[in-house]
Amino acid sequence: MASVLNPYINFRGNARQAMEFYQAVFGGELRLNTFGQFGSDDTSLAEQIMHGQLETPSGYTLMASDTPPNMTLSPGDNITISLSGTDGDELRGYWEKLSSSGKVSMPLEKQMWGDEFGSCVDQFGVQWMVNITQAQG
Repeated sequence: MASVLNPYINFRGNARQAMEFYQAVFGGELRLNTFGQFGSDDTSLAEQIMHGQLETPSGYTLMASDTPPNMTLSPGDNITISLSGTDGDELRGYWEKLSSSGKVSMPLEKQMWGDEFGSCVDQFGVQWMVNITQAQG
């Protein structure tokens, strides 16, 4: 593989909880490394996530970290994650889990372009779009 593109989300002290939630949504292997593991002298950051990575059975990679208090963070307004494909059952399952404890901005339903599409903000303030492409007949 020459290169990859994947979302990297920053959180304020709850990256562990968010990544564990996404693992519950998508499955897969989750690796979490704390600032303390990398030798940070700041005890308030010791258990916070310096780098987290989720590799899912569907081939998704999601990365995240906690943003130290001295850095600016505006959750949710700088990233939208798009899930799309033809496996309607799989994508509807992700939608249900992501939207159930969040806020739906557009229900997952058939759109004028023929696909099912919905958008929501999950419980951690992250924006998601789900598009289920209809099989070409």
